[in-house]
This record gives sequence, C-alpha cells and structure tokens, in this order.
Amino acid sequence: MSALHPTHGKYSDCSGCSLCLLVCPVWREHRDLCLTPHGHAKALQQGIITEEMATNTLSCSLCMACLPVCPENLDIVEMILNLRRQLKVPDGQRERLLSMNSTPTTLPLTSCSTLLLPDLALQAAPRILSRTLDLLQIRQAADDGADIALALESATTIPELRLQQFLAPLRSLKKIIVAEGLLLRQLRRWLPATKIIGLGEALSSQENVRRNLRANDLYVIEPRAYHADYSRLVKYYDRLRTIHHCAFNLDLQRIAIPATVRNLQQRLGLAEPDDAAQTRWVLQGRQIDRIVVENLEDRAAFAAVCDIPVLHLAELAT
Repeated sequence: MSALHPTHGKYSDCSGCSLCLLVCPVWREHRDLCLTPHGHAKALQQGIITEEMATNTLSCSLCMACLPVCPENLDIVEMILNLRRQLKVPDGQRERLLSMNSTPTTLPLTSCSTLLLPDLALQAAPRILSRTLDLLQIRQAADDGADIALALESATTIPELRLQQFLAPLRSLKKIIVAEGLLLRQLRRWLPATKIIGLGEALSSQENVRRNLRANDLYVIEPRAYHADYSRLVKYYDRLRTIHHCAFNLDLQRIAIPATVRNLQQRLGLAEPDDAAQTRWVLQGRQIDRIVVENLEDRAAFAAVCDIPVLHLAELAT
C-alpha cells in the first residue's frame, strides 16, 4: 500500500461482501468474477499471483466506482495498478511509451495562477478546447502530460527526469483543472498543496453553463474525477440536480455509471472500443431530450447509438 494513503485498507481486509460487483461495469458485461475487484482481492489473499490473474486486470476500466462502495476502504485502484506492474509490456504498447524517454517540446509559460491540463479527446477538438479556455479564462498547460497519463493507466514506471519536467511548472500554481480523472487523482498526491479539480466541475460551476441546463437533460458525469473525490462531489452534484432538475448517470447509491467501459488495450489504441452496449444501458428507460457530457469520449459514444442531441458542457454556454 502507498504511504500516501495510510487510511486505506489492504487487499487482505477484503471480506468478500461483493458490493463492488454492484457498481462494476466489467462485471455487468462479462459476469466473470476473475475480472472484478472481489476476484482480484480473493486471489491475492490465497497467494495466487499468476500471469493469467494479472492479465485479467487489463480488462479493468479504472472507473473507480468500486472505491466509494467498499466498506473496508480498500484502495482498489492501487491494487489493480500493482498487478499491472507485474505484467510484461503488451505488444504495441512499448512504442507508445518510448516517447517518455525524450524531452517534450514545451512553450514558455507566462505568469499565471491556474492552468488547464486537457486530455487527448479535448485536444482533438480544438473548437471545444478553445471555447473551454475562454469560458474558464485560463491558459492551457504547455506540457499536457499525455505520456504521464498513459504511464499511469498502464502502471508503467515514469522516468524521474520526465516526471520532474512535467511537475516543475505546476508547482507554483494555485489551481489546476484536469480533464483526465486518473491523472487528477495522482496529481493530488504529487502536489498536495495545490487545488486540483476536474474539468466537469470547473465548467458546471460557470453560471453561463449552469443556466442552460434543462430538466429534460441527461447530465453524464465523468466517473474517474467524480469517484476520486466522491465524498465532496456527491454533494456538489446533488445541489446541481436540486436546482436544475436534470437527470444524472447515477445509480441508487449515487455512483456514476460509466458511459464507456474501455480497457487498457482500448485506451492505448491497440483495440477498437465497443461502447454500444454500455451507452444503451445508461439510456435505457429514460425520457430525455438532450444529453450533456463532461467528457468528449462520452459524446462520441452516445452519438453513435442514438439520435438524441449530445452536447459537451462547454457548448452550453451562451
């Protein structure tokens, strides 16, 4: 266990209650206990650490939905990443990670107190990225840390020099807005004195965005950032729902149901994503006129399975 989280339990504390199965999208899709946090913890308790068992961790989407429901307060994400560290680098992944050994090209950074770290999907949509920066009245970080985020996803060791190059210009900031939830979680460990929030929270806090939310909207929360700060954000989104009466992708325990369930290979671009079943399940039984998403990957996934208009939060602003 990481010393940064002394209050977290260890896999040996898992009682096998299976509450994590209720919120696990991989369990819902495959019904295979070996692919679940419950299965991983029980295998580790029995000393079963085989290549096959470790390979099963590649199917985890790291949505973090299991974290807030675990009564033993296990750091399940860290358990999954520890197992991934035992794997050999999959075919095709090594080339994606070699760039971490070279110094990225960065732009000179002017004096500012807040920066945005966009994810790859947002960078691939320059119009929405530009609109987001204008709405928040901030600058984009010169070094987006995309390789750092990829390394976190695959539990690959980050060269110390590269890590310090990435963190150095961020240390003086008062606030960082992060689009990628797994990177957000780790930045809070690396920079504990800095205020770090998700892009969805930052945009939905803007009055010119909030006033355009409708009661017949389905608001799709990005699950990683939400579950990484669940105790605080569940209250934040409860207030948003009370004021605007829109629906959310939350279950009865107020866990965010992921709109996409992408495993490591899919996130690395080594396999095609298959989100149709998950997005249709999120939409099942809902009477809505519009879908509003925090994450652009979700916008593309919903647009592929329905004719309901799908908007990114930044597109709500007038």
